[in-house]
Amino acid sequence: MKRAENTIKKPAAAIELAKAPAPEIRPGQSIELLKELHILTRDGKLNQDSRRKLKQVYHLYNFIEPLLKDVRAEKGAVSLVDHGAGKSYLGFILYDLFLKGLDDASHIYGIETREELVAKSSDLAQRLGFANMSFLPLSVAESTSSNLLPETVDIVTALHACNTATDDAIDFALKKKAKHMVLVPCCQAEVASFLRKNKGKDLGKSALTEIWRHPIHTREFGSQVTNVLRCLQLEAHGYQVTVTELVGWEHSMKNELIVATYKNLPRRRPSERLQEVLATLGLEEMGQRFYTSQAGRVESAAETVSTEN
Repeated sequence: MKRAENTIKKPAAAIELAKAPAPEIRPGQSIELLKELHILTRDGKLNQDSRRKLKQVYHLYNFIEPLLKDVRAEKGAVSLVDHGAGKSYLGFILYDLFLKGLDDASHIYGIETREELVAKSSDLAQRLGFANMSFLPLSVAESTSSNLLPETVDIVTALHACNTATDDAIDFALKKKAKHMVLVPCCQAEVASFLRKNKGKDLGKSALTEIWRHPIHTREFGSQVTNVLRCLQLEAHGYQVTVTELVGWEHSMKNELIVATYKNLPRRRPSERLQEVLATLGLEEMGQRFYTSQAGRVESAAETVSTEN
């Protein structure tokens, strides 16, 4: 005689609930993608670390989504270039949450120098059916002249692009006439190197040079000044600039977020302020790095002529 099995059948609804993704996951998100990005574990669950990571993803997406909507409402499609893409974490999330359901020519380009990461991202996009994603093995500087990218783009992102790569991304965006930029700068060493080089001759000029006399202050002050110069440069090209903290990325000390939107604003004052800061800090030789627009120079010259008359 067989022993009765002591099992209790779960209601169908309970089984479906167990299979459903975590409540933090937004409807329609690709579970496979979230696993590939290590936001979900292989069995589709969230642990404490991945839950924090997902919160960070949504926080950053909340900054970029309005920009995507703005461009698409204006043009019917949106092109976005992500510089220093790495594993293309940002590009995949933006595609999954915004572009995936669109039936238009919207496209995301990931720019990354490491060819193995480009190959992996291309393979993942193909497996997920993300047809309007491209990945190019280029430096940020090389991408500016590459014929593999369109002549103009709508949005440029650069998250933790080290040192001058952020400046190259700004240069790319300016030359591609991007309407929006989203930048999280990282490891800004170039300005600090010039401050360090000129320290001897500058120390006697002003008491303000005490701000960067000690090496650790040179590094920190150089980083701060770099972002100030970047913001002035963007304003000198007619952009409206917002600087805030990328709250939620607790694991990173590089937490400054710069969002710029082209508004065709007056350029003269930020152009003059940029030149004044460079001169005050003995950084005139960096004028080519933080260049201003021709329109700003013309505007300034016109006002000078007007004043003289």
